[in-house]
Amino acid sequence: MTAYVRTTSLSRLPLWKKIEGQRKLVDFSLEITARCNLNCRHCYVNRPAGDSEARQVELSREEIGRFADEAVKLGALWCTITGGEPLLRPDFPEIYLDLKRKGLLVSLYTNATLIRNEHAQLFRRYPPRDIEVTLYGASPAVYEAVTRVPGSFDASLRGVERLKLAGIPFRVKAMIMRTNVAEAEAIGRLGRAWTRDYFRFDPFLHLRYDRDPARNAEIRAQRLPAEDIAALEMADIERRRAMLGKFERVLNNEFEPQASGRLFCCGIGEIGVELAYNGHLRACPSLCHPDFVYDWRRGSLADAWNRFFPAVLCQVSDRKEFRERCCVCRLVNLCLWCPAQAALETGEPDSPIDFFCEIAHARLAALRRARGEMERLPPTE
Repeated sequence: MTAYVRTTSLSRLPLWKKIEGQRKLVDFSLEITARCNLNCRHCYVNRPAGDSEARQVELSREEIGRFADEAVKLGALWCTITGGEPLLRPDFPEIYLDLKRKGLLVSLYTNATLIRNEHAQLFRRYPPRDIEVTLYGASPAVYEAVTRVPGSFDASLRGVERLKLAGIPFRVKAMIMRTNVAEAEAIGRLGRAWTRDYFRFDPFLHLRYDRDPARNAEIRAQRLPAEDIAALEMADIERRRAMLGKFERVLNNEFEPQASGRLFCCGIGEIGVELAYNGHLRACPSLCHPDFVYDWRRGSLADAWNRFFPAVLCQVSDRKEFRERCCVCRLVNLCLWCPAQAALETGEPDSPIDFFCEIAHARLAALRRARGEMERLPPTE
């Protein structure tokens, strides 16, 4: 019998070999709102749920559809709906279906607290590519110490249960900070029990996209010390194994840094973009420096992709400190530094960040210890 349908994972599609080395728009993110029903201590984007100013400048359903049409015309295959909390928008189901009808694979990032039976049935009838649920704690006390919203832990459990009852697979991720680090292991257990394939966590907190000084002070107060970040990563067996493989050249002192002064060496803007809730188009979600942001409402995705972003991505810095520290550093791949994060931290996209250096050195020391421990283990038969 002839097989007319073959199933494979996205990572194994022949597409990737075909476009290897080329700059092609494949995916995009839609931040359909910056508003959220939670008030998380660490959040880098959220605005209050009832923020009329934020609501006033949000992308309309029609604008979202027009942008998606432009993206599909350029070759996009899938998109991610994010926020804020996307389900705050009453027109979320219509936006979701609009994107599905354009032939796009659609992913969703949510805190799950607003998932109703109607949402679960929508996802059951029109399955998303992925749903990622963020988990802030393994107990009501810790979860709500992060979100600062009473009842939000139970609301998230109800949302997750609705997904499970509808047979909707989802993944779980977590941000680890001072408020919930004591529950990191329990969060991991709960996340792995729920998730469809893998659980991921991030122990590094980004600063605010709007650079709000009061909120940034809160985020800095929640950041873990560099040594604790490295220790958390090494305590997770899957992550430790992946990092030992990924950074083998760094550990062997074989990595040669690029000393050209180029700002962007991370591959942003090569296959995707993000459209923010206010119509600002970015090559990377965190790249909010005004020199690198395109006003889509006054232009087009094609113009941004073909003209604006290529000019951004070839930027070179002549800043002495950047060239003499970051550009020649052999630990650059262990560092969290990038122009986007540098701009959020200091306002300057080519400014070295001491805290990131501390993380890189802490990671190196932790990885060396982990590799030494593995080398001392007896060989398996």
